[in-house]
Amino acid sequence: MNIAALVSGGVDSSVVVHLLKEQGYDPTIFYIRIGMEDEEGYIDCPAEEDIEITSYIARKYGCKFEEVNLHKEYWDNVVSYTIESVRKGLTPNPDVMCNKLIKFGAFEQKRGHDFDRIATGHYATTDIVDGTTFLATAKDPIKDQTDFLSQLNFQQIDKLMFPIGHLMKSEVRDIAHQAKLPSADRKDSQGICFLGKINYNDFIRRYLGEREGKIVQLETGKVLGTHKGYWFHTIGQRKGLFLGGGPWFVVKKDIDENVLYVSQGYDPAAQYGNVINLMGFYFLSKDIWGEQLNAGDTIDVKFKIRHTPEFFQGHLTKTAEGYRIVSDKRVQGIAAGQYATIYDNNAHLVVASGMIC
Repeated sequence: MNIAALVSGGVDSSVVVHLLKEQGYDPTIFYIRIGMEDEEGYIDCPAEEDIEITSYIARKYGCKFEEVNLHKEYWDNVVSYTIESVRKGLTPNPDVMCNKLIKFGAFEQKRGHDFDRIATGHYATTDIVDGTTFLATAKDPIKDQTDFLSQLNFQQIDKLMFPIGHLMKSEVRDIAHQAKLPSADRKDSQGICFLGKINYNDFIRRYLGEREGKIVQLETGKVLGTHKGYWFHTIGQRKGLFLGGGPWFVVKKDIDENVLYVSQGYDPAAQYGNVINLMGFYFLSKDIWGEQLNAGDTIDVKFKIRHTPEFFQGHLTKTAEGYRIVSDKRVQGIAAGQYATIYDNNAHLVVASGMIC
């Protein structure tokens, strides 16, 4: 089998190569270069150490090694999406878009089509049910990354391999130490390039600037202070408001008037809701409920609206406008623009995904 292994220089993707070689495969290693663009051209992510480790892994295991430049595709599909989402007052998820459109989109079009499978260091698995391949959760609930992969389609899922998905993170580290990999003790990355290695507010300021607005207490209408632009703040945010007498949480944004509404306390009721309306809803592999879910019907599901190890229990309903989740418990920080990931009631198969609206 002809396998492409996407390696970043981190411990997870390095162990992927080790495991593939143990299983008798001879993967070709790819390092994807991404970055941002401004009026002076592309801003490259610091990649020297990543490439040095990745090229060492290739030499150690006798694998072919290629760099793939996806700067333009990254700008067109991830950076611009992030900027426009923030401009609209939405909470973007660049990691979801990077997986869908870059790692398993643009890479597939440029090089991946030459390979039978693409292997990555994501904490996820796949499972075949009635002849259909489904994305499925990883063994390690804390590291599980299925929510970041929830916008993939069936063709992408069917081609993917997740060699570390059946391992705990501690087991991955142990393998790396035993194999004497240089990334064995390397810290996990904090996200995609510009979120992990470039200050987020500096990035937003570069493209959207600053505009002073009011910070208002939701319950009383009292003006508590000012901010430099709603685009620097997300629903549920606590840090960075610089208000006394807190803690204070961002619970609402008025985009037209550039006003932030905040609520006080460690557990303010204004942060929570039960109803999550979705747009762009689709089934990753197939509709496992088939004709059971007609307009007005509900079905029990597990779901996530952010990257946490915990699942929420709720009911998925098909409405005249689309789909809606009604959670059994009130959910904190429901933010338009984020993605809800829908799992089967066993919290194993990733069934569907939709953007919160």
